[in-house]
Amino acid sequence: MKFQLYNTEKVQTYISKREGETKLGENVQFVKTIEDLQKISAQYVVLGIPEDFGVRANYGVGGTQTVWNAFLSKFLNIQENQYQTGENIVLLGAFDFSEEYQQNPHDIKTLRNLVAEIDQNVSKVLIEIFKAGKTPIIIGGGHNNAFPNLKAASEGLNQKINCVNLDAHADYRILEGRHSGNGFRYAKEEGFLGKYYMIGLHENYNSQSLFDALNVDLSIDFILYEEIKIKEEITLREAFDKAKEFVKEKPVGIELDLDCIEGVLSSAMTPTGFSANEARQFIDYFKQEVDVAYLHICEGAYELENGQISSQTGKLISYFVSDFIKSR
Repeated sequence: MKFQLYNTEKVQTYISKREGETKLGENVQFVKTIEDLQKISAQYVVLGIPEDFGVRANYGVGGTQTVWNAFLSKFLNIQENQYQTGENIVLLGAFDFSEEYQQNPHDIKTLRNLVAEIDQNVSKVLIEIFKAGKTPIIIGGGHNNAFPNLKAASEGLNQKINCVNLDAHADYRILEGRHSGNGFRYAKEEGFLGKYYMIGLHENYNSQSLFDALNVDLSIDFILYEEIKIKEEITLREAFDKAKEFVKEKPVGIELDLDCIEGVLSSAMTPTGFSANEARQFIDYFKQEVDVAYLHICEGAYELENGQISSQTGKLISYFVSDFIKSR
């Protein structure tokens, strides 16, 4: 797997130009080497990890590798106007997994070994972004990439990283080989993850052994989806406030798993979940309220391996990314 740096020519096919208008993609920045990030003034670095190996290594429905191109076709066509400009954005590029897909791995052991290899490659690229003082915006891919995100942030910023995760699942399964369901557990075990707060866990889809692991660790806390939206014991804003107080003393990784949003095409789609606007509020709130290390949006798909297709997922992610960049 190689990281492919993008340039102006690479993205031209994504941009629909129109006279009298300027699209974001016409002014986003590019670099010839990752080291050139040190020389550029743009703060936000967008990159893609188009893979579903971690999802399939967790016995999930594949397809998360399809959302990166769908995202680009929407994001690069956002109107540049008084609210947003491409000049503060570097479109770095994406990992090329074409050789890995040609090998077409299916057995769990091979997939989990491949995820561990992806961990190392992703963290190497991200560390360079952190060392340059930039803020990465990472588009997955599976939630397995939370581990290299946290590893790179911790090593690049020389401290443990706290994390807030809007998610139906804790992704804190046992250390059984790398996959999309245990990235945070590995990050905690290896000393990269400090405090971890989850907003919106579903009672029905987190095991008792998992809750047992969460309950005994004082550096981990969560609020259930049912507490917020069904029993209405706490408002979403109050949940945000509670999470902020828990994680605010260190740089914070913002993690958004699209399977927490009702009806969004993802590896573990849900018929009951947060709205798209509530997820936008999540990003806007934490961008303003904490020292953000990175944003990671994962688990979404344009097309799942079972044949389901949604043209809206890429556009939704483009809203999340533009909200993050615009928020002050």
